[in-house]
Amino acid sequence: MIDIPAEIARRLDLNQRNVESTITLLDEGCTIPFISRYRKECTGSLNEVQIRDIETLYHQLQELQKRKEYILDTIEKAGALTPELRQKIEDTAESSVLEDLYLPFRPKRRTRATVAREKGLEPLAKIIMAQNARDLNASARKFVNDKVDSIDDAIAGASDIIAEWVSEHAKARGWVRRKMERTATMTAKIPKGKEAEADNYRNYDNFHKPMSRCSSHQYLALKRGEREGLLKLSVDINDDEALDYLNNIFVRKGAAPECAEVVKGAVADSYKRLMLPSIENEVEAIWKEKADAEAISLFADNLRQLLMAPPLGHKRVMAVDPGFRTGCKIVCLDQQGNLLCHDVIYPQRERVSSSLKVAKLVGDYLIDAIALGNGTASRETEQFLHVIHYPREVQIIVVSESGASVYSASDVAREEFPDKDVTVRGAVSIGRRLIDPLAELVKIDPKSIGVGQYQHDVDQGALKDSLDYTVMSCVNQVGVNVNTASRQLLAYISGIGPMLASNIVTYRAEKGDFHSRRELMRVPRMGDKAFQQSAGFLRIPGAESPLDNSAVHPESYPIVAAMAKDLGVGVAQLVNNAELIDKIDLQRYVTDTVGLPTLTDIVEELKRPGRDPREQVEEFGFDPNVTTIDDIKEGMELNGIVNNITAFGAFVDVGVHESGLVHISQMAERRVNRPQDVVKLNQKVRVRVLEVDYYRKRISLTMKGLN
Repeated sequence: MIDIPAEIARRLDLNQRNVESTITLLDEGCTIPFISRYRKECTGSLNEVQIRDIETLYHQLQELQKRKEYILDTIEKAGALTPELRQKIEDTAESSVLEDLYLPFRPKRRTRATVAREKGLEPLAKIIMAQNARDLNASARKFVNDKVDSIDDAIAGASDIIAEWVSEHAKARGWVRRKMERTATMTAKIPKGKEAEADNYRNYDNFHKPMSRCSSHQYLALKRGEREGLLKLSVDINDDEALDYLNNIFVRKGAAPECAEVVKGAVADSYKRLMLPSIENEVEAIWKEKADAEAISLFADNLRQLLMAPPLGHKRVMAVDPGFRTGCKIVCLDQQGNLLCHDVIYPQRERVSSSLKVAKLVGDYLIDAIALGNGTASRETEQFLHVIHYPREVQIIVVSESGASVYSASDVAREEFPDKDVTVRGAVSIGRRLIDPLAELVKIDPKSIGVGQYQHDVDQGALKDSLDYTVMSCVNQVGVNVNTASRQLLAYISGIGPMLASNIVTYRAEKGDFHSRRELMRVPRMGDKAFQQSAGFLRIPGAESPLDNSAVHPESYPIVAAMAKDLGVGVAQLVNNAELIDKIDLQRYVTDTVGLPTLTDIVEELKRPGRDPREQVEEFGFDPNVTTIDDIKEGMELNGIVNNITAFGAFVDVGVHESGLVHISQMAERRVNRPQDVVKLNQKVRVRVLEVDYYRKRISLTMKGLN
C-alpha cells in the first residue's frame, strides 16, 4: 500500500515530517484553527490552508486505501488475484487507475457479452483474439448449435465478448481518458424553437471550445442550460486517432486477415458503444468536480470577505429597512445589538412627521449610526435620511440585507424575538450586521447570503463543508467574547460545537458572566480536550487575568509569568507595555516543545491583546443624482461597492437596484487572471459606465485607470 504521508508531502510539496505531525494532531482530534495557531513547532508553521489541504487529501487517500482492500479481497475470493495484479493495485495512488484495474472483475449486469458467454462463445472469442486462425468460418462452425443459429451469429457473439475485453483494458482506457481530458471539445447550441426561452444562454449558442480552456463558470452554465433543455451539448475527440491507437494495441502484426478484421470491428464497436460513453461520463465527472471546486472556492472567498467585513463596534445603531410605499421599518439597538424599540415611518406621504420621529429616536436612544438596508427604495430612503436635522452626529451606512429575510423567518429569529413579526426581526438583523457582521451572519445559512456563483449547481455536500469551514475559520480568527456571544457564534469556536455552545449559554444565564477561562471547566461536557481546543479563542473582557482577554493560550500562561518575573513586574504590568515587552529575550524561553514561532506570537499578543484583525468601517456615498437605471448614462464615473465576485468579473452596486458588471477584462490595465486578485467584497471602487442595456437592465462598467 502507498505511504499516505509521503504521498501527501509529494502532492502538496511539503516536508514529510511536518505532514506526519499534522496528521497525528488531526487524529488526536485537534482542529485546524488550533493546530495552525498553537502547534507551529509541530507543523513547521503550516498555515490553515495547508493544514486544510492535508486533511482533505488524508481523508481521500484513506478512502482509497479502504477501496483497495475491498477490491483485493473481492478479486482474491474470485480466485483471480495474481502477484502482478496485487502489486499494481497496491502501488496506484489514482482512483481512476484503480477502478480500471478492477473493472474486469466487477459484478456485471446482463450484457451482450454475457449472453454470448452463456451460449458458449468465449472460446471462439479467444481464438479470434489470438488472430492465428486462417479459416475463421471453419473455427466458428464448431460453435453452431441449438443456441447459435449460424456462423455469423457465432462470430457476432464472439465480437461482443472481445468488445467487452477491449473496453475493460486498463491501458486502453487510460489512454482514451487522457486523450479526452487533454483534447476534447465542448460544443453547445440552442435547440430550434427555444431561442426566446433561452435568451439567458444567447452567449453560448454555437459555443465551441476545448474543454481544457473552458472556465468553471462556463462549464456550469453549459450544464445548467442542458438540464433546462435550453442547450444541446456534445463532447468530441478525434475518433480516428483514438481508433488507430486502439487497433495498434489489439490488432497484431502478421495476424490472420479474417481475424484481424473481426478484431478491428470489435474495437470500433467497443470504442463507440462501451468505452467512449463510459469514459466521457468519468471525465465529465472530473470536469464537474473541478468546476465545482473552483466555484466553491470563489464562494468561500467571498463569504470570508463578507464575514470579515469591518465592524462598527459597540455603538448604538438605528436600523432602517427601506420601503417607501409600504413604510420603512425602523429599530433602535444598544451597543450589544439588543432591541430597544421599533416603529414604522412613511417618508413618501408623511415626510415631516417621519423626519421628526427619526430625529427624536436618535436623540432619545443616543444613536451613533444608522444602518440602511440596500433593498428596494434604499436610495430614496438614503436621500431622505441625509436631509434630517439630527440632535447629535450620526453616520449613515448602507448595509447589505442579503439573507435578512431568511434570518427573520428562521427558528433562531423566532427564539430571539418570539413576539415580533418578520419585519422587525429583519430590521434588527440589518442593524446588527453593522455592529458586528460576523456575529450576525453566522445565524444564517451561508448559501442564503447571496455571494456565490452557480451555488445550486455544485456538489451540495462539498459546498456545505467548505462554507462551514470558512465560517469556523473566520470566527476563530477574530475570537469571541464568551459573555456576550450567541449560541450560534460559540458553536463555531474550535472544539465547542452546538451542544457545548448551548451548555455555555445556559450556564451563563443561570450563573452570570464568566470571570476567568478556567471557570469554563464548570460547564457541563466541557472536558480537558474541549477546553484545550477552545480556550485560546474565547475572550473574557475584565477577567481576573488580563491574558484571559487575549489570544495567549492558557497552556502558555506560565511562560508569560516567567517573562514578567524576569523583568521584575507582574503579568498585568507587562500586558500592553511595548517598552518592557521589547526587552524580552525570547531565546531564554525556548524549550523542547515551545519554539520561537509560539514565543513570537505570545509577545505580539502581549503588545495588542485581543486585537480585532478586521478593519474599521468607512463612510461612503453614492452619486446623489443617480437613483434608477434610467439615470445612468454611458461615460459616467460613479462610486460603487463590490457586492459579488465571480470567475468572470465583479458585480458593483452603483446605487440603483441593478448591479453593474465589471468584466475581468475591464478590471485593470494589466491582464487579470482572477478577479479576487484585484477586488474584494464590500470594497469601495470608482467605475465608468461603458454601456447600459435598459431593456435587459444590464450595466457594463470598467475600472481601468480609475482605482
